[in-house]
Amino acid sequence: MAKIERALLSLTDKTGAVEFARGLRALDIDLISTGGTAKLLKDAGIQVFDVSEVTHFPEMLDGRVKTIHPNIAGGILAMRSKPEHMEALEQHAIPTIDLVIVNLYAFEKIAANKDATVPELIENIDIGGPTMIRAAAKNWKDVAVVTNPADYPALLEELNANAGQLSRATHWNLAVKAFHMTAAYDRAISNRLADITAVGDGFNDVQLDLPRTLDLRVPRVLDMRYGENPHQKAALYANGKSGVAGGQQLQGKELSYNNLVDLDAAWQLVCEFPQPASVIVKHTNPCGCAEQATLADSYRKAFDADPVSAFGGVLAFNRAVDAETAHEIVKTFIEAIAAPDFDAAALDILAAKKNLRLVKVTANEDAFVVKGISGGFLVQSPDYATLNRETAKAVTVRQPTEEEWRGLAFGWKVVKHVKSNAIVYAREGQLLSAGAGQMSRVFSVEIGAKKSVLPLAGCVLASDAFFPFPDGLEAAVAHGVTAVIQPGGSVKDADVIAAADRLGIAMVLTGVRHFRH
Repeated sequence: MAKIERALLSLTDKTGAVEFARGLRALDIDLISTGGTAKLLKDAGIQVFDVSEVTHFPEMLDGRVKTIHPNIAGGILAMRSKPEHMEALEQHAIPTIDLVIVNLYAFEKIAANKDATVPELIENIDIGGPTMIRAAAKNWKDVAVVTNPADYPALLEELNANAGQLSRATHWNLAVKAFHMTAAYDRAISNRLADITAVGDGFNDVQLDLPRTLDLRVPRVLDMRYGENPHQKAALYANGKSGVAGGQQLQGKELSYNNLVDLDAAWQLVCEFPQPASVIVKHTNPCGCAEQATLADSYRKAFDADPVSAFGGVLAFNRAVDAETAHEIVKTFIEAIAAPDFDAAALDILAAKKNLRLVKVTANEDAFVVKGISGGFLVQSPDYATLNRETAKAVTVRQPTEEEWRGLAFGWKVVKHVKSNAIVYAREGQLLSAGAGQMSRVFSVEIGAKKSVLPLAGCVLASDAFFPFPDGLEAAVAHGVTAVIQPGGSVKDADVIAAADRLGIAMVLTGVRHFRH
């Protein structure tokens, strides 16, 4: 590759610009720059030519026209290997530009403000920047294009090591990054403007809950040995540092596809609770869950619900894991743990289990949930519905006691995270057992009772959907249930309520269903 002789800088994000420009000048690279960037460099004592000195034309139209000019586009797009291109540059006295350093107006930052006006959005659509980026990336063999300030140090190091030249591979990689950036920028514009419709001489900003177009251009951040099974390929894609996908692994073997699925299931459930809580998940369903005064107590109660299933399980905590909790964890084999943090003493204790995967997770709220099906995707808003005692209706003669209400509220949070048909047996602050994923609700009731290792007498029950017949309710009461919470809405609601009154239990209808498929 030829030595870089001339660079053009036009930056909205000026992070590291002065240091990078100074490094380029130390290599005798001439600098061309636009308004604010040129002023920044000049104020730092760096020699720079204004774009107008190259175009012989002033910036105009409130800065809308700066770099859109043959003297800029020609200098970038000319193929050095074509004599006719170089002759055209010479004929019109157009200098070559070998390095383009550009980032764009912060459209996404403006668009994130739901009160942004249409004129504000339009004025923050960059025109000259994407034009220069795409031109440089198209002519990647002769021109290097830099769109991310994070690349400055490595590029300066390579330029200094190679007498002002960048390798062919670097040129190509920079071009690929550039096209990725302009594609993302155009998607952000089209997605935001799609929410706005013209109404007469004005506009209606719809602010849709779900996007008109689903864009899933997310970078691959982790390659995996395999997917759900060894014959399936898999990778993790994420675009942030929050949630399980953006978690920081602190210890242990590499995370598997199934680890991440289970960690996410456990994390979503544990985030339901305001007090110290622990969740144990096996194959995406909670087999243990508790909310107590301390994290260690919550883990002990979660573990007691199903010690057999807890073996090889995945854990989540909504508090930093402390030494007392860590001592309890290491008593059995655990695959992985998600928590907002781990204190130093806990890390020392958990280090004894060198294969145990520890993931530090920052809480997040997803805008929507995506599920792949053959030929397409289903998109829905997340299930953030919680129990509202003001709208929930106690429909039986016997009303729930306060203790039962607290147990019902806890069970209602847990059943949301159990695969349908879902039944949860619970007490205040503790999951006792769950019946998950059965084709019949009465089977879920029976399986949940059968697998319980703790006594069910005097417990409450939560059902993610209505009881279609009294049989499920009758089976639950036979196992010791004294109060039930369910959505209601069955054509047989009157029969189910009558059965509850006959059995002497309390029942609450929420009007909200919590299917999880």
